[in-house]
Amino acid sequence: MTELRTTEPRTGQRSSALTAPEPNGIGSAAAEMLAAAQRRGLDDAVHADTLTRALYSSDASLYRIVPQLVARPRTADELVEIGLLAAEHGVPITSRGAGTSIAGNAVGAGIILNTSRHLNKIIDIDPEARTATVEPGIVHAALQREATKVGLRFGPDPSSHTRCTVGGMIGNNACGSRALGYGRTSDNLAELEVATLDGGRHTLRPDSSPADSPLFGSLERLVHDRLATIRTEFGTFGRQVSGYAMENLLPERGFDILKFFAGTEGTLGMITRATVRLVADAPSKIMIALGYPSMPEAADAVPAILPYRPTAAEGLDSRIVDVVRRQQGEGSVPALPRGAGWMLVELTGEDDQEVRSRAQRVLADSGCLDGFLVDDPAQAARLWKIREDGAGLAAVSLSRPAHAGWEDTAVPPEHLGSYLRRFDELMGEHGVEGLPYGHFGDGCVHIRIDFPLWEDDGAARYRRFVEEAADLVAGYGGSMSGEHGDGRHRSALLPKMYSPRAIELFGAVKQIFDPKNLLNPGVLVDPAPLDADLRIPQVRTRPLAMLEPHFTGEVHRCTGVGKCVASNPAGSGTGGVMCPSFQATGEEKDSTRGRSRVLEEMINGTLIDGGWSSPQVHDALDLCLSCKGCRRDCPTGIDMAAYKAEVLDRTYDGRLRPRAHYALGWLPRWGRLITRIPGLARLANLSLGLPGVGRLLKIIAGIDPRRSLPSFETAARQIRSRAAVAGPARSLQGLGSVTKHGPVIIWTDSLSSQFAGGPIASAITVLRSAGYQPYLLGRDACCGLTWITTGQLDGARRQLRHALDVLAPYAEAGIPIVGLEPSCLAVWRSDAPELLPDDHRVPTVAAQVSTLAELLTGTEGWQPPDLTDVELVVQPHCHHSSVIGWQTDAALLARTGAKITTVGGCCGLAGNFGMEQGHYEVSLKVAEHDLLPAVRQAGPDAIVLADGFSCRTQLAELSDRSAISLADLLAR
Repeated sequence: MTELRTTEPRTGQRSSALTAPEPNGIGSAAAEMLAAAQRRGLDDAVHADTLTRALYSSDASLYRIVPQLVARPRTADELVEIGLLAAEHGVPITSRGAGTSIAGNAVGAGIILNTSRHLNKIIDIDPEARTATVEPGIVHAALQREATKVGLRFGPDPSSHTRCTVGGMIGNNACGSRALGYGRTSDNLAELEVATLDGGRHTLRPDSSPADSPLFGSLERLVHDRLATIRTEFGTFGRQVSGYAMENLLPERGFDILKFFAGTEGTLGMITRATVRLVADAPSKIMIALGYPSMPEAADAVPAILPYRPTAAEGLDSRIVDVVRRQQGEGSVPALPRGAGWMLVELTGEDDQEVRSRAQRVLADSGCLDGFLVDDPAQAARLWKIREDGAGLAAVSLSRPAHAGWEDTAVPPEHLGSYLRRFDELMGEHGVEGLPYGHFGDGCVHIRIDFPLWEDDGAARYRRFVEEAADLVAGYGGSMSGEHGDGRHRSALLPKMYSPRAIELFGAVKQIFDPKNLLNPGVLVDPAPLDADLRIPQVRTRPLAMLEPHFTGEVHRCTGVGKCVASNPAGSGTGGVMCPSFQATGEEKDSTRGRSRVLEEMINGTLIDGGWSSPQVHDALDLCLSCKGCRRDCPTGIDMAAYKAEVLDRTYDGRLRPRAHYALGWLPRWGRLITRIPGLARLANLSLGLPGVGRLLKIIAGIDPRRSLPSFETAARQIRSRAAVAGPARSLQGLGSVTKHGPVIIWTDSLSSQFAGGPIASAITVLRSAGYQPYLLGRDACCGLTWITTGQLDGARRQLRHALDVLAPYAEAGIPIVGLEPSCLAVWRSDAPELLPDDHRVPTVAAQVSTLAELLTGTEGWQPPDLTDVELVVQPHCHHSSVIGWQTDAALLARTGAKITTVGGCCGLAGNFGMEQGHYEVSLKVAEHDLLPAVRQAGPDAIVLADGFSCRTQLAELSDRSAISLADLLAR
């Protein structure tokens, strides 16, 4: 008789050899498996080092479980062999796609199986059959790019499409915004190849027969014994994703084992290959934006809209929209209909007139407060992006951090409005807040809630809320999961929506496929309590967390949504800035998320010890370019550059630093010394140009000897003679009548003033022609950037205070101050407020210092030159994009009429990063990702524009093209 397991939550301790760590930090079973893997030549595929295990201790959920091993198989055969080794030694396996699981599907105490690193290829695309055969680690967006080339696409489109893997989508039966039109992942499968831990490799097709395999036969007999349970409890509505999809195995559905396997969350087998169906997009598409007084009232309208066959019907409300405006500026949100709740409806079809007519009928029948058609694809894309970034935005928009502890539940669409009202009441009863949004056409709701997990009774309060919320969903005939799977979070809640007989059925299915319970144990069958292994309760009382609560909170902002590991192929120009080192190496440790996880483990202290000086921490941070791309591009606002500076500062406090920290970190100090002594700049340039001397000096300074160093400015006196030196602020206030727009201070940062090729002379010319009287500072006012990036924060504070002494009087007098180096200007808008939070002069100076583009754009009567027929390739400095914002420069350049190509990503030099020994290769790879391909593709007469000193330096060294600044361009 088949042994039945239950999904009643366990209360006891786990019993496994994995719980008995050996000196190397892993249990005896894992150690034996590792040794066996090494004997078989799999040492590059199976890893047990602390850094790698730290990277995979969490996914995008609330859970933390440190794995014993991590496997990154390079071939399907290696994947199968790793599975056999795990079975032989009794090591559990958890399959992990992109690690974006919000339910804890992708963490486990045994071995984490990561297919995204190597098993990520497209094997074949067949346009005639409309199929694609892929490895399980292929990223959805990468498949989509190739399918689009033959006029096809993979239908399901999760908001994480730029990083989620097809294997992960199959595991969770992912849906996405357009499931109304394209169905779930299970509806888009043609064939799967699956390996079980007994060495079997099974092919699953829609027409697979119970006779094809003894395993299939056992499953068919089990279904036959449970027909009544399956027919009455499964497949009751489209988004019933929780548990196994037993309805697909019913005789009347043809025993579709292929559809059944989607959504099994890695608990029944390991996917080695998948063939998915592709579809052709309908040629006509339109969005309808509908506004309602509230989100529940928007949900009430869903039944009236569904008859018009939308491909998507997405809901959101003012709370998320307001977050976008706060974080990204007023212009980041396109016009929306009146209301506080909205539904974005997409219709597609073969005929433009028919689709537009249907859209008008949706408007008429929707009962909206206000609504309109969105004809502009760019505007529609911006609205969809708000929806895509919802999870990350919601996490940082409330007074407390919001979490994914209650996500993607679904109820039949006709009950959605009522469910949302009752759910709001439930949140109020428990004293929590959340930001709901989701796939309203399917009745699926996403929400991030500010559970008090950092408080003493937080875990218990979290559990009480979730259990009551589960009762509410079940009362509406809903599903604990609507698309992300049950994982460690919802598996213990399945008895609230299924009968004991259905729960026993899950255990029986598991017994057939995985009798040793090694495939993702604790998920769906035999789960732990839902509040076991929560990450924040584990760390909140750790010594370092209690000593450094602010840093701890900042690091834990990372929710694991993984936007930093998005698929962004070289030369595509489609990405933002984040995360250039990951784009260069493809390694999780070089992503913003990976670094955050390592820092979290440093604070936890049980896996990574040694605190700030931990080698694993410095290894993870080593290739961070401090580009601040994550500050803007990460939905939760991670600022890894600031965290890196803090770690370096704490590590080397009172200790000897790396040589580059003195050479490059104190660069402005050396530059002042060299450029102010007559003749010394020429002597320095001559010495650095001598092969032997220059190479030796670079090695001594910790600079890669392959690097060319920029020349010190030898004409500083002549440049400074072109503008008067600013006297006291009060002496300039009366000069408004001398020129049309009065005085302006040119803030001569260290890079612009001390190295050749700076834009100071051009800036003087442009400002005079714009009607200003430019003045140069008579005293140095260094922002301390190089001290910040090398983690010398006390030195940075001293530099900033001195700069405030110089600049604050002019700022307080209302005199404009123009900064020419974006990275230095960005310090006033990011680092300075954080380093000197109590200095009242910081916000005054920050508000008064502007870029040249910002000043000129706000100058009455100023017009840019006509650059019609001029081709510009523009590389925004990463700090300019991430901190200041590039929109003003983009608008100014657009007014010139030039043909503009804006380069994404980072140049790769990134201040001191690319100069330091050990970073040269990565610096080149980053440059090759966006900048260099864009320059090569440009016409021979194209002008390359780059305000960043680093960008111009990198380009001059790595190509035969040179770049100029905006001031240089306008001065021409």
